[in-house]
Amino acid sequence: MPINRLVHLLLLSLAIPHAVSAASSGVITLYHHVATDTPPSTSISPSDFRGHLQYLRDNGFSVVPLDRMVEDLRVGRELPDKAVAITFDDGYISIYDTAFPMLQEFGMPFTLFLSTDPINQNQPNYMNWSQIKEMADAGVIIANHMVHHPYMLDRKPGEDDAAWIRRNREELLEAERTIVEHTGQNHRYLAYPYGEFDPAIKRMLDEEGFTGFAQNSGAIGPDSDYLALPRYPLASIYADLDTARTKFDSLAFSARIVEPESPVTSEASPAVTLQFSPGAYNLSQIGCFANSKAIPMEWVDREQGIVELRPDDRFSGRRWRYICTAPSPGSSRYFWYSVQWINPAIN
Repeated sequence: MPINRLVHLLLLSLAIPHAVSAASSGVITLYHHVATDTPPSTSISPSDFRGHLQYLRDNGFSVVPLDRMVEDLRVGRELPDKAVAITFDDGYISIYDTAFPMLQEFGMPFTLFLSTDPINQNQPNYMNWSQIKEMADAGVIIANHMVHHPYMLDRKPGEDDAAWIRRNREELLEAERTIVEHTGQNHRYLAYPYGEFDPAIKRMLDEEGFTGFAQNSGAIGPDSDYLALPRYPLASIYADLDTARTKFDSLAFSARIVEPESPVTSEASPAVTLQFSPGAYNLSQIGCFANSKAIPMEWVDREQGIVELRPDDRFSGRRWRYICTAPSPGSSRYFWYSVQWINPAIN
């Protein structure tokens, strides 16, 4: 590697992340439909969902409210070991009819990220405001998923950067006002529709005092990006309990992306440089994958935990991710971190 680039990476890496313990790590799950007659890619069956809740109850997990998890980690307070927060996106009726009664039965808190326009339009297969208010009054956190569930990265014809960000800002704040009006809640939490964001959108969120939630997998810790916190989508093949239990049990890497700054790319095989904090796990045991295939790893500076990933495969979808894991010493648990990629040119 050229000396000037190595110096550049070392300067970027001066703020080394802290080691993460089980008490400073949490998992956020993501569901959409709890039904058997909805799109498989965003659905879990009621029986499988019940199986998830029973597993969490019977295996020492603490299901905590999302706001407690986020704020405790942000300020450095310890969480219970094996802490999990449950979230849903969109506002589908099966959340109210099926998931809500189950979660009440198990005494487990959860969060609903709501797109407000389908509710306002009484769109079929969605809840209404009376049902949402009932859940809010029962302690469910109601949070923001924009008005129209837009692709936030997409531009309208002739729209410059300022107009594009202004439009997203206006929609964000309109959705928040509507949620406050109907529920009295104002958490300033946004789940990015489709999990899409870039640095400009994150800056806008930060300016408005929001926390951001993405859809790439991984546990969260004190060093996580609170403008794009990972969540585990648990639907389709990923709803299977044998798959889900490893994710429930995962730990947050002390890791960050050194470069590039943005997840938006036009490349089919983008490279990324990561920094893992030494000490919390064995750096030599870190493995990174895409589509279940190992990604070649070049250690730029092993002492500082800096590694470059350059996959051999090419990716043709709009969204994909690289996943890095490592075993936790002395346990059956795994550290888990993922890198999100988005190519907005692909519809």
